[in-house]
Amino acid sequence: MIKITATVESVEQAKTLLDAGVDRLQMGDEQFGLRVPTPLSHEEIKAITKLAHESGKEVVISVNAIMHTEMMTKIKDYLDFLQEIKADYIAVGDAGVIHVLQRDEYKLPFIYDASTMVASSRQINFWGKQGAVEAVLAREIPKGELEPMKDTLEIPAEILVYGATVIHHSKRPLIQNYYNYIKTDEEGKDIDRSLFVSEPKKKDTHYSIFEDAHGTHVYANDDLNMMTELADLVDMGFNHWKLDGIFTRGNEFVQVVKLYIQAKRWVESGEFTSDKAFQLEEEVRKIHPEGRTLSHGFYDLDPNDVK
Repeated sequence: MIKITATVESVEQAKTLLDAGVDRLQMGDEQFGLRVPTPLSHEEIKAITKLAHESGKEVVISVNAIMHTEMMTKIKDYLDFLQEIKADYIAVGDAGVIHVLQRDEYKLPFIYDASTMVASSRQINFWGKQGAVEAVLAREIPKGELEPMKDTLEIPAEILVYGATVIHHSKRPLIQNYYNYIKTDEEGKDIDRSLFVSEPKKKDTHYSIFEDAHGTHVYANDDLNMMTELADLVDMGFNHWKLDGIFTRGNEFVQVVKLYIQAKRWVESGEFTSDKAFQLEEEVRKIHPEGRTLSHGFYDLDPNDVK
């Protein structure tokens, strides 16, 4: 059975995504949720969780921030809140949070999400033995490395099929430091500023960059669109699909999600042909934000070429 998880940025968008047929909604707050499309208030998280449960669907709460000491002193209050509203899962990559979950016997199943660090079945199985019920695969894994995982994974692994790939995170305020260095009065640093950075002598590079309370985040040149590879992913055992709307907002993201839900239905019914895949891929490209490019990312690369 294929499961589709979609990020959500508001209560209204949640209603639309649930009506469209997503299986899970993922969201987070400003303090503990890393790289969420829009940080939500506790009241919004509670309301969306209620809507999902009324629809027979699930929620995943991002608790994936890098936890420093001052944050760990506040984590129990947040976990208490998530348990109270009956969150189905939390996505977490910090061992300290996992320790608190187990020490205090929280009834909050956790999905192991350490971003770029989750790249092998051995690592995933290790965290499965520590209590993880699922894991989030890193975005930079070629097909040649995904295929062998099929027979060795002991817990389900979520794979990104649409959205942006984070390649670097620093707790430092790098954009503000740059502004200070060039002595500018510029102030816009957040995701809505749509800033890009290029490599020296590679003017065709355009890495998205933004700064928030968690530091500075840099994303890969291309966003992912795995529409034409969905059947192969399912054949390899990867039937937990994630769609991330951090750079595709509002109704445009909902429309992309609907295309993937249609693909899911065709895959499950055996009707997903190459022609249908290419047709849906073209529809995604029409909706995708102008100026942002799409590709398969690392998927088609020879594993030996990945440094």
